[in-house]
Amino acid sequence: MRQFSFRLLLFLPMALLLVGCGASPAPYFIGAKRTEVVRDGRTYVLFQKEKRVEIIRLGYAHSGEHRGIRATMITLIPEITGCRLVAGSLRGDSGEMRGRVTRCHSRGRS
Repeated sequence: MRQFSFRLLLFLPMALLLVGCGASPAPYFIGAKRTEVVRDGRTYVLFQKEKRVEIIRLGYAHSGEHRGIRATMITLIPEITGCRLVAGSLRGDSGEMRGRVTRCHSRGRS
């Protein structure tokens, strides 16, 4: 029993550290510009590197909410980046999507 308690004491801080990490980008997006936005009570994190973007929804979503969340994520990409989403480039679901952008305005990032 003592050995089990010792392992639990080692595991618990590591687990808590991982829970607090939040959104982590895909390997390509490491070092990318990170923007966090709250929309309709949900938190989204967008990573942009060059002409590629990744948007991640934080938190739990119930089964009937996914379509609306996906639509919000698609709307947030041009709002946050100031760029136009390349049609047909978006891949993913209501938890995480990646795509390409083009025609960035001067207020957005290139």
